[in-house]
Amino acid sequence: MSFEQCQRINSLMSSFDKAWFIAGGWAIDLYIGKETREHKDIEIAVFRKDHLYLKDYLREWKFKKVIKGHFHTWGSEFLELPVHEIHASNLLNGDKIEILLNETKANDWIFRRDLRISYPLNSVWSFTKKGIPYLNPEIVLLYKAKNTREKDHQDFMTIKDYLDNEKKKWLRYALELHEPEHKWLQFLF
Repeated sequence: MSFEQCQRINSLMSSFDKAWFIAGGWAIDLYIGKETREHKDIEIAVFRKDHLYLKDYLREWKFKKVIKGHFHTWGSEFLELPVHEIHASNLLNGDKIEILLNETKANDWIFRRDLRISYPLNSVWSFTKKGIPYLNPEIVLLYKAKNTREKDHQDFMTIKDYLDNEKKKWLRYALELHEPEHKWLQFLF
């Protein structure tokens, strides 16, 4: 399929000079190379250290930060944990993006829900043949492991056989630390 939404975001972000990548279910589909289910929204991830640059880059957009499940106007303050979710709306055309802030420390990505879990920064995302950046599936699945919904389980079952041994091994390690009873562990050997 065409990944039209992802391509539109890629065009929108083409001049943004910091790391960003498609996240969530779209990232799973980009990794596989085909749309496997309907997606109601689109999420991108940026590193927390770059979120003020993104706000400046999308200066015509309206932003809301999410605090404990409620939307609040985001001024221009640097957002600290536990705030990790921002919603942006383009007032001109109605486009909406969910922005997920990711933690870093030195040369590592850090899992905000369990600081013992990290990944080399340069291995966090990949690109499709058309140049669309996406969060690597093992990290997407780690986020989806908490309060797993049906679509999250569907994403896991769709992609599990596409994961190489290194990705499976890392996800198994991360789940054993963070969600040691998770049903996905049985498939990661």
